Amino acid sequence: MVNKERMAKEFMELVRIDSLTFNERKMADKLKALLESYGYSPWEDDAGCKVRGNAGNIICTIKGEKDVPAVLLMAHMDTVSPGTNKNPVMEGDIIKTDGNTVLGADDAAGIECILEAVRVLKEDGIKHGDIQIVFTIAEEGGLNGAKALDYSKIYARYGIVLDEGGPIGRVAVSAPSQNKIDIVVKGKAAHAGVEPEKGISAIQIAAEAISGMKLGRIDPETTANIGVISGGYATNIVCDRVELKAECRSRDKAKLEAQTAHMKECFEQAASKLGGSVEFKSELMYPAFNISAEDEIISILKDAAEEAGVELKLDATGGGSDTNILNGKGIQSVNISVGMEKAHSVEEQIRVDDMVKAVRFLLAIISNIR
Repeated sequence: MVNKERMAKEFMELVRIDSLTFNERKMADKLKALLESYGYSPWEDDAGCKVRGNAGNIICTIKGEKDVPAVLLMAHMDTVSPGTNKNPVMEGDIIKTDGNTVLGADDAAGIECILEAVRVLKEDGIKHGDIQIVFTIAEEGGLNGAKALDYSKIYARYGIVLDEGGPIGRVAVSAPSQNKIDIVVKGKAAHAGVEPEKGISAIQIAAEAISGMKLGRIDPETTANIGVISGGYATNIVCDRVELKAECRSRDKAKLEAQTAHMKECFEQAASKLGGSVEFKSELMYPAFNISAEDEIISILKDAAEEAGVELKLDATGGGSDTNILNGKGIQSVNISVGMEKAHSVEEQIRVDDMVKAVRFLLAIISNIR
């Protein structure tokens, strides 16, 4: 049923489209045109205006013949840098980058699997319930499109997000929440050669704070990282301001709050010790989700995996995705693998056979909704 050659050709066309975060216009236009060519009526919401992008989320509802709960299929349109002028290379069954950019299988592979699935349903006359499709903008770095989506238009009970790597059959059923943290450390400027005693180094305060901080893998559910540090003007000036960007994640709310408080305390103690001050801001970017073994969607996945001949692997992930937002909105959702490898790198690649298997798994999921 699944047309492998068609998938490979179209996937390579999709990844050639420049679609960086907040600049998904060309991809949005392409996907609307494709869905319209299948006889459907996609529309674009105003998420782009809300997040200051040049395109909105693409939404399409396909009415079904079976009286079963609706399912939402979701993938995101944006890619990370370096992601302009992508030149995919096909070697045998593998599509990869030319070594200069990302491939964009994250998440053009998810998009392609959804497109092929709805084509197969239509071409083969497979009966199904209502299907809602959402291709989101600005997922990378904030899940912005999913947050800005008008959920009054979404009535699906289940959500299948196609934005995971690993073997086909791997399903993320648990993921952490994330706090975005912005810190400003303030010291006092002075001439570093003439009167350094009159200065207070913001760099030294930041170093003191970080040296005593728990970072990296905190426990099996919790991580923390200082990702960006900037500050200073010249070597002959005692630095009076340092800005840092950090994060912490956990699948446990109490642990997330405790790690955030610990990071704040480290900066405050260092500032107090050395005579400076600190501004510490934390923002919850998305909630955690945990699908239990008793949830209805797990039974659907088990039956679908058996039907599609894939090994089901229910897994916990350390990354966030649109799945977090869907579950936070009350839509029972999981994130399934489309087979992408080495995402967010210039070594990114994907096997066409894996995308084909992912489509067969997705079709089986749709057929087993009851």
